[in-house]
Amino acid sequence: MRAYERLLKYVVVRTPSDHTSTTVPTTSCQFDLAHLLVTELKELGLTDASVDEKCFVYASLPATKGYEEKTKLGFVAHMDTVSDFCDHDITPIVTENYDGEDLVLGTSGRTLSVKNFPHLPSLKGRTLITTDGTTVLGADDKAGIAEIMTMLERIQKEEIPHGKISVAFTPDEEAGSGVNHFNVKDFDAEFAYTMDGGPEGEIQYENFNACEAIVEIRGFNVHPGSSKDTMINAALVAMEFNAMLPSCETPRGTEGYEGFYHLCEMSGDVANAKLEYIIRDHDPHFFEARKNTMHLIAKQLNAKWGEDTVTLTIHDQYRNMSEVIQGCMHLIDNAVEAAKLANIVPDVAPIRGGTDGCRLSYMGLPCPNLGTGGYGYHGPYEHITAEGMDLATDMIVKLIQKYAE
Repeated sequence: MRAYERLLKYVVVRTPSDHTSTTVPTTSCQFDLAHLLVTELKELGLTDASVDEKCFVYASLPATKGYEEKTKLGFVAHMDTVSDFCDHDITPIVTENYDGEDLVLGTSGRTLSVKNFPHLPSLKGRTLITTDGTTVLGADDKAGIAEIMTMLERIQKEEIPHGKISVAFTPDEEAGSGVNHFNVKDFDAEFAYTMDGGPEGEIQYENFNACEAIVEIRGFNVHPGSSKDTMINAALVAMEFNAMLPSCETPRGTEGYEGFYHLCEMSGDVANAKLEYIIRDHDPHFFEARKNTMHLIAKQLNAKWGEDTVTLTIHDQYRNMSEVIQGCMHLIDNAVEAAKLANIVPDVAPIRGGTDGCRLSYMGLPCPNLGTGGYGYHGPYEHITAEGMDLATDMIVKLIQKYAE
């Protein structure tokens, strides 16, 4: 079975996580996919496949006889999707021999356009997979799951010699808590790769340092007709806070290694207001400087409007895994060689985001990230090609062969 055929089966099982939930997993629907995957893993001959009470799926393929001393490799992908555009059934649409031009997405009124996605002409002639334009596709990260599953099938069917291979499918990556309960010890791998990236050939070991910043503003609400020198409009203070941040340092204005402040949500009225940000930067010193800037703004506004008008709470989320991976660069060197062997041009580039591998690396399991062949994640324009998934699968098969040499 080709990887994209598995993807089509997985994406119709809706698995949005919920960053506001305190349960583990954050949504029970993730168990639906987990149980399906355990059944499929057992059908592929991985008899120890199981799902635990936290919705983590684990399985392993024992080493080929005589290869027991080879490096024990792991592969990880996440089962959940974002909750945005995931409130009704997902209908994948397969466009064979795609012409590389603008593509109308069902009757949604949306168009996958070359203007917004200039890489589209490079996909001409491929089999393109989208939705009807009203939901996410879920290739982030069900493409990674499908490629790992297809790799397991190929390794056995083609009798490719290998060391021990461990696989895990995790919940809640999009909610930021995906590996809180990951059992590194029982996973029993020396090194691992997440399959959770963009185009095939992406190899990533540098990611953002990340935190969440919550700004809560307490106003003073009195009748507007008699509020001279007394009213403090919390909504206006919130606008003032945001205006004091560097206006060009947003996701839209940055690229590469450049960090940003991203206002995710805002709400409020005269009495109370709230701003929710994420802060990102690859450089740890710049990252701390960004947090200090937020604290300085809060301090200045409290001096202006009164003590405790602005309350700032910052929660660290994950760190740049490059600090760990630089001690085992064979993970990157071998991935580059595997890409070339699979006739893919390797692209070693920083992640403008994060993966489960970021935190796993600091939990004792060095874990860079590999591309799955997808584009346009987290929205109704998400798309991937069957051929890109084939290439991504070929690459991890070649990678396993490299570690078995």
